[in-house]
Amino acid sequence: MHVVIMGCGRLGSTLAHSLDARGHSVAVIDQNADAFRRLGAEFTGITVTGVGFDRDVLHAAGIERADAFAAVSSGDNSNIISARLARETYGVSRVVARIYDARRALVYERLGIPTVATIRWAADRMVRHLVPEGTVEVFRDPTSAISIVEAPVHRDWVGRTLQSLEEATGARVAYLMRFGIGSLATPSTVVQDGDQVFMLVTDDTVEPVLEIASSAVQGGH
Repeated sequence: MHVVIMGCGRLGSTLAHSLDARGHSVAVIDQNADAFRRLGAEFTGITVTGVGFDRDVLHAAGIERADAFAAVSSGDNSNIISARLARETYGVSRVVARIYDARRALVYERLGIPTVATIRWAADRMVRHLVPEGTVEVFRDPTSAISIVEAPVHRDWVGRTLQSLEEATGARVAYLMRFGIGSLATPSTVVQDGDQVFMLVTDDTVEPVLEIASSAVQGGH
């Protein structure tokens, strides 16, 4: 794959290194040539100085052959303009933009551009650790119809299968975290003490699903 990254800050340079290490072709764009120092001598991709929505700059980065484009500069407006340009003008199939304003992120996702709302994501992660009983989304699809939430489970569910939890709540288990490692669960997976269970829900089912999961098992099933 050829991936174009706009922005060579901490996120952009880390992303570039990760993709480069996986053997992908990577081009990094930044207005400040000094920013490319973050890439180090081991980086095998190309660097282009300029703004990510300048066509000459994009062409120099190989946008016409790009399979993916990431807009991760420090400016929301620059990120979304360049992301839309990559998607709508050059037909890049995989486009993602970092957005600091979560309200904007929802708007852009409805335009079909996946976004990572940095501040919202960090705040939600902290809330989930500080107030584990709170309802915190870890994912919401671009149409805003489906989300994944952590479902704190009552101790009664320990020793029972995830299938029994799914049957009781009417919702699917997306994945679980055990000893800090994520895994895709099967219906026969048994809930262990300390497991973090994440479930697929809609806005109208999230409350009853969480209520059932966090309550004692009814009827002994």
